[in-house]
Amino acid sequence: VQMHIATGVTTKAQILEVFGAPNVTTRDGEGQEVWTYQRQAQVNQAYDQSASWFVILTGHSSSASGFESSSRMITLVIKFNAEDIVSDFKSRASNF
Repeated sequence: VQMHIATGVTTKAQILEVFGAPNVTTRDGEGQEVWTYQRQAQVNQAYDQSASWFVILTGHSSSASGFESSSRMITLVIKFNAEDIVSDFKSRASNF
């Protein structure tokens, strides 16, 4: 996120190009437009007997031996000023 967004520099058009359309658009108490993105990924890791591992991103889970599954939720909130330039942003990641 921080590689693509710079407060006071990044425009609304650039955000759309990198992240696509937001999940939710609102206005804060000061009238600034606020975009919220939420993305979820399923991370599956398979282990072999030599203790090496690899990661598979899929839409489902498995219960095979040597297989571990977890989910990751990322939330990104971006505020824009009257000139459609980023005035503030915050991101948060949760694993479960």
